[in-house]
Amino acid sequence: MVKKPDKNKARQKRHQRVRNKISGTPACPRLCVFRSEKHIYAQVIDDVNGVTLAAASSLSKEFDGSTGSNKEAARKVGQLIAKNAVEKGITEVVFDRGGYIYHGRVQELAEGAREGGLKF
Repeated sequence: MVKKPDKNKARQKRHQRVRNKISGTPACPRLCVFRSEKHIYAQVIDDVNGVTLAAASSLSKEFDGSTGSNKEAARKVGQLIAKNAVEKGITEVVFDRGGYIYHGRVQELAEGAREGGLKF
């Protein structure tokens, strides 16, 4: 019997390779993305101090979409994370796609964050 590859383990390995190369600093924190089947989450993280500076998701109270599993919802979450970050004085970030390919919901979140005023 042939064992099927575990997609989540492969994604975690890709994410670890990326994390070995990029790190968030207080001047330029890391915008980290996680997507599940139903929702999408984003955090702005200062890795030096180990602190989450801003966070947004399709489960946030400020999120006005009915569903969190499509591209429109991802773009709204991107705009929401950008708004939260800009309010705290963060304009430049390093984008961490979390081991996911830069396509679909991850790409929409990034474009929404750029629309909201973040640079990366």
